[in-house]
Amino acid sequence: MINNKYSKVIAGAMTWGKWGAQFSKKEIIDRMHCCLENGITTFDHADIYGDYTTEADFGNAFAESGIARDNITLISKCGIQYIGETRNYNRVKHYNYSKDYIIWSAEESLKHLKTDYLDLLLLHRPSPLMHPETIAEAVSVLKTQGKIRDFGVSNFTPSQTDLVSQFAEVSVNQIEFSLTQHTAMHNGTLDHMLLNNCRPMAWSPLGTVFKEDTEQTRRIHKQLGALMDKYNATEDQLLLAWILKHPAGIHPVIGTTNKERISNASKAEAIDLDLEDWFLILVACQGHKVP
Repeated sequence: MINNKYSKVIAGAMTWGKWGAQFSKKEIIDRMHCCLENGITTFDHADIYGDYTTEADFGNAFAESGIARDNITLISKCGIQYIGETRNYNRVKHYNYSKDYIIWSAEESLKHLKTDYLDLLLLHRPSPLMHPETIAEAVSVLKTQGKIRDFGVSNFTPSQTDLVSQFAEVSVNQIEFSLTQHTAMHNGTLDHMLLNNCRPMAWSPLGTVFKEDTEQTRRIHKQLGALMDKYNATEDQLLLAWILKHPAGIHPVIGTTNKERISNASKAEAIDLDLEDWFLILVACQGHKVP
């Protein structure tokens, strides 16, 4: 069975630090409590966020938050060797999935997040040089030592996932998915996860709807506007509800740092879109009827 310990809506921490809001310790604690008050108990990280600084910012705040470790789930990702101030010795952005690096990176995340274990460790992006047996050896060490509970991947195709899962159980694949980026719904990615009890998590779940002013986004806004009164919902809630209706059981990873939007997002789970309304929203995005 798929593990259901992750909150349905997940708080993405990428922009909480240096790469976005640059929250103080007090502000991070405030956002953590806001998430928990709204039933969002899972926090998504990656080692590279904030040029390898955001995990430590979060961990320092968590240590003073008064929040029990058992009341939250923590996700992190590893593998990207990013060129920045903290790793200026890298000559090119690349991926490292050697056994020693995966273990070291996970241990660094534990140290920064001020925790003894990660609920989930993901390989951040597939590398053409990754070897599944090497990855599995690292995962086995980390699980045996109790440093990670579950293992997964991020941005992997079905074949890449199969490659890794032959040697290590892959419980999650975090992919880009939204109304305006829904190729995973047609290229077999979500079908593959549904068949293999692999939990999909979706980054950038609102897509380009609020970022771009195009013919497509104007069609979408018009259709969402026509449904807002029916569902007593905001546009962003309807976009999340559209994702949540998919049978694969997708967990949207929201990137907002706005407390009102965090609260709005948490309420999307209660919205059950009618079948035809779901297709009306899809058609608005596509600009044509389904085949």
